[in-house]
Amino acid sequence: GGGVRDLMLGNKPKDFDIATNATPEEIKRLFKNARIIGRRFKIVHIRFGREIIEVTTFRAHHDPQNEIADDASRRQIRGLDSAHSSSGMILRDNVYGDIDQDALQRDFTVNALYYTVDHFRVLDFSTGMEDLDKKEIRIIGDPATRYREDPVRMLRAIRFSAKLGFSIEESTQRPFDQLGHLLNSVSRARLFDETLKLLAGGHAAVTFEKLRNFHLGPYLFAPTLEAMKQAELPWGKLIDLALENTDKRLTMGKSVTPAFLFAAILWPVLKLHLTQPVSPGMNRHQHFIQAANQTFLEQLNYTAIPRRVTSVSREIWELQYRLERKNKRSIEAAFSHPRFRAAYDFLLLREQAGENLGALGQWWTDFQNGDTKRKIQMITAVSRPSKRRRKRT
Repeated sequence: GGGVRDLMLGNKPKDFDIATNATPEEIKRLFKNARIIGRRFKIVHIRFGREIIEVTTFRAHHDPQNEIADDASRRQIRGLDSAHSSSGMILRDNVYGDIDQDALQRDFTVNALYYTVDHFRVLDFSTGMEDLDKKEIRIIGDPATRYREDPVRMLRAIRFSAKLGFSIEESTQRPFDQLGHLLNSVSRARLFDETLKLLAGGHAAVTFEKLRNFHLGPYLFAPTLEAMKQAELPWGKLIDLALENTDKRLTMGKSVTPAFLFAAILWPVLKLHLTQPVSPGMNRHQHFIQAANQTFLEQLNYTAIPRRVTSVSREIWELQYRLERKNKRSIEAAFSHPRFRAAYDFLLLREQAGENLGALGQWWTDFQNGDTKRKIQMITAVSRPSKRRRKRT
């Protein structure tokens, strides 16, 4: 798989997967610290200390007779080793075979390379080595059929192309326009996981560009792309900057948070909702909450976003308004907030993208770098004295 591919390219693999002719149940009997996971595609996790070794059983071709209605329940699928929907999507992939058959079930030729300790050889059952030399991503089998089996393969083609710097072979990319809509049938939770892989792999900027160029972006970020068309400011630049910064952080070995990425990607949608008139009886903060809720609801039609992510994205957005309010209470509340640093970085992105905030980013930079005395002076200089109420006579 990918580990062999990366070794052949001279890169350090993230991990190694093992494939065997032993069934998941046989593997579990051999290793006490093993457990079978997954229903659609059973694999075995074997724990060695802190490491988890992922072991898969060689797969074979599916029985074309096991067609299940698109609206079938889990109960109807339960117990089946092989099943696919009427549209061709694989619902169960637990038909086992030999290594030759397994190679044909892999997605791309460069991922269908096997290293065996039998004479220490690399086995190539397709054109994997040739495509590595050509720097091409090529799907195994008929592209349309393979995408119907699993539409996420289109996203994986984009991801590997961006990660490896490879082109996508012509027949592999040709069905994207016609079959991209199949991504609508993939679970929103799985699309969220795939989105994280696309954006948190160190090549987010080029990946986002490829998603748009190959017209697959609307199946993940339709609200954002639509809002960008209507925006007065170039919010696309803000997103590009956020993705580029994410790539730089990963290159430096630093961590990244999905919440910051989604805060940037969904910012154009939020700003569009905030331009709508405030409902009667609603204050500015309530209007913001309503706009943020609507933003997340629209995105949930495309990808699920866990609350642990949306809550942090919401805080980053909300702090933008606190950072803009120059009074003692707001300044101290913003500076002491756990999400201050993320919100400050987001503020700088807004300015870099062309939003005129009156050198607000520099003010907060100076404030952070100042000592206690300097902070007090800066707060005093910008705070307006409160108006005293006149005493009634």
